[in-house]
Amino acid sequence: MALLEVKELTKSFGGLVAVNGLDFQLHEGEILGMIGPNGAGKTTVFNLISGIYPPDRGEIKLNGRSIIGLKPHQITEMGIARTFQTIRLFPNLTALENVMAGLHCRTKAGLWGALLRTKAQREEEKFIREKARYYLKLMALEEHEMVLAKNLPYGLQRRLEIARALATSPRILMLDEPAAGLNEQETSELMETISQIRDSGITVLLIEHDMKVVMGISDRIIVLDNGIKIAEGTPEEVQNNPRVIEAYLGKEEE
Repeated sequence: MALLEVKELTKSFGGLVAVNGLDFQLHEGEILGMIGPNGAGKTTVFNLISGIYPPDRGEIKLNGRSIIGLKPHQITEMGIARTFQTIRLFPNLTALENVMAGLHCRTKAGLWGALLRTKAQREEEKFIREKARYYLKLMALEEHEMVLAKNLPYGLQRRLEIARALATSPRILMLDEPAAGLNEQETSELMETISQIRDSGITVLLIEHDMKVVMGISDRIIVLDNGIKIAEGTPEEVQNNPRVIEAYLGKEEE
């Protein structure tokens, strides 16, 4: 059984069909890249999987169970975390506090425990803080834990968003253009980090325009064009697919 299974997924906005009958499977322990020209529907797919948009038609199953109709926080609790094309951190919280926010979906202490500062709540808060520091260290951010998110350089903000997503203990991590705005060294470090995340047991679904990244770390790639899947296969197969070449470079006039 696929860890994530998408069948006939369709979403329209007015007269625009953003995703049209999309089928794909995501298998445990792989990095699946999703590429396509601007406007191909890639981020819409992420928004459908993460519960931000309801699909018009189709199925989305996590480990055999439908997640359609669930709210985004419920989908996160089931094990799907994501980052966004545009960074969405809490700008006036520190790096440590941003990652701690990701951990709160796994906490048990309720409102009364927090208000009364019970022993169980205090112990849980201590655990959250130490766990958040673990994820900051994982993303090489431990020296910046007390820096406000808005004051971090862009590349470190990208890393912080990944750290916060990892703090939710996902089975699937969806990364929406994580290399956007990074320099060459930061991009190389990101590629190594994503591979390490996969090696730690987390399955990765990746949208990326940087072909060096997506071709360098993906096990499989699917290609969208105008909301339709036009190719699927290994990086080498996709690179040599005539439909993919046409979608990116256009069709040569006879």
